[in-house]
Amino acid sequence: MPRSIIEPFRIKSVEPIRMTTREEREGYLNEAAFNPFLLRAEDVLIDLLTDSGTGAMSADQWASIMRGDESYAGARSFYRFAETVREIFGFQHVLPTHQGRAAERILFTTLCKPGDVVPNNTHFDTTRAHVESVGARALDLPIPEGRLPAAQHPFKGNMDTDALRAIIAEVGAARVPLVMLTVTNNSGGGQPVSMANVRAVHAICREHGIPLYIDACRYAENCWFIREREPEFAGRSPREIARELFSYADGCTMSAKKDGLVNIGGFLAGNDAALASAESRLLILTEGFTTYGGLAGRDLEAMATGLGEALDEDYLNYRIASTAYLGRRLTEIGVPIVQPPGGHAVYIDAGAMLAHLAPREYPGQALVGELYLEGGIRAVEIGTVMFGSTDPLSGEERTAPLELVRLAIPRRVYTQSHIDYVGEVFEDLYRRRERIVGLKMLWQAPPLRHFTARFERLHQGSPLSEGALGRKP
Repeated sequence: MPRSIIEPFRIKSVEPIRMTTREEREGYLNEAAFNPFLLRAEDVLIDLLTDSGTGAMSADQWASIMRGDESYAGARSFYRFAETVREIFGFQHVLPTHQGRAAERILFTTLCKPGDVVPNNTHFDTTRAHVESVGARALDLPIPEGRLPAAQHPFKGNMDTDALRAIIAEVGAARVPLVMLTVTNNSGGGQPVSMANVRAVHAICREHGIPLYIDACRYAENCWFIREREPEFAGRSPREIARELFSYADGCTMSAKKDGLVNIGGFLAGNDAALASAESRLLILTEGFTTYGGLAGRDLEAMATGLGEALDEDYLNYRIASTAYLGRRLTEIGVPIVQPPGGHAVYIDAGAMLAHLAPREYPGQALVGELYLEGGIRAVEIGTVMFGSTDPLSGEERTAPLELVRLAIPRRVYTQSHIDYVGEVFEDLYRRRERIVGLKMLWQAPPLRHFTARFERLHQGSPLSEGALGRKP
C-alpha cells in the first residue's frame, strides 16, 4: 500500500494564525469591497491568494542572508547569484531585478514597438500589461485542450504550434519581436509545457529568425512534470531537464518569488551581448546598478540558494503531490476543477460551479468572496475581472474565455491539515452553490484592474457599500 508523501522538512519556527468569526469576516469583506487584494493579511486564515513571495525559506537560505555583501557595485553576492543562474539556465548575461515584472518591463520596452505581436501559450496579467503598455498586442495561443478545464491532457500548457505558424504568416516575422512560453502555464491552470512542445516552438522561431523567451517562474515544477510524463526523460534529474529546456531559448524572465523560493527577487537573462547592454542601461535607470538591480546583497544570496533547492527531487515530489491531494479532494466533493491539477495551484472552474451566474456577474469573484466568508480562505479570480476589457466602441465588457478561481499554495508553509480544512470549506460552499449571488463592479482602474477594483452584491442580502477601504484606527 502506498504511503503518505510527507513534508521533506521539519518545522523550526512557527507563525500564529488569527482566528476570525464569520461576522468579523463580513465586516472585513465589506471594507474591502469584495476584493481579496484589499483585505488585511492578518484577517486571513488560509492565504491562497498567490504563491509569489509567500513561501517559507530554508535554514540554508537564512544562513545565506548572513553572508550578504551589501557593496553597491561588484558585490560578491551578485557573482554567486549570477554563476548559479548560468549553471542552471545556461545564459551568459544575467540582470537581477526586484521581481519578475521588472524583468518583463525591461524586456518588452527594449524589444517591442507599437503594432508588434507577442505570442505566448498564455500571458499572465503583468506580462500582458507590459506588452500592451508599449503598444504591442499580447496574443494567447494555447492548444485546444488548454481551453477545456475538464479535459485530461498531460501537457495542457503547450502552445498551439499551428496557430503560431499562422500568426507569423499573417502579420510577418518582422512584427513578431519575440515568442514567449510560460512554464508552467499560470493563466492556463498551472499546466506544464512538454519538452517536445518547447522543441517545436524553438524550431518555428529559428525558421523565422524570431527570439524565443521563457517565463521561468515555475521552471522546476515544469521540469518535474516533464520527468514524470515524457518517457524520454524518465529518471533524468530536474537539473538536467532544466538545462535542456533553456538550451532551446534565447533568454528568460523570472520572478524568483516562485521557484526561487524567496520573498523578493527576479532576473532577466539571455545570450545576446548587444541586447543585454541596452537592457542594462534601462536597469540602471529604473532598478539600480547592474550588480544589484534593486535588491540587497542578502536577497541575491537567498535567491542563489533557493534556485538550487527548488530542483531537489524530494521537494518537488512533495510539492506536486500536495497540490494533487487538494485537487483530488475537491474532485471527490464534485467541485469542477482544471484537470489534471497543476503544479503550484488548483484552479476551480467557477463558470461551471456557479453556472447560474453570467460572466458579467463575475462568478469567479463571487466565489472568492464566499470562500473568504465561509472559511477565512483568500484566493484569486482568474477570469473576466482579471482578463476582461471594455470595448472602446460599444462600451460593453469583453468577457474572458474561462472563469477560474486559483488556489495558489505557498511553498513549505501549510500542512495537510490546513489543506483538509480547505476541502471542508468547499464542501459547505458546494452544497449551497446555487444560492451564491453575482457581483456588480463599482470601480476599476486600468490596467490590472483586479488589484484595486471594488464590487457589491447584485441582489439578495445587504449590498456591500462603496465606502472606505480602510478601517479607522
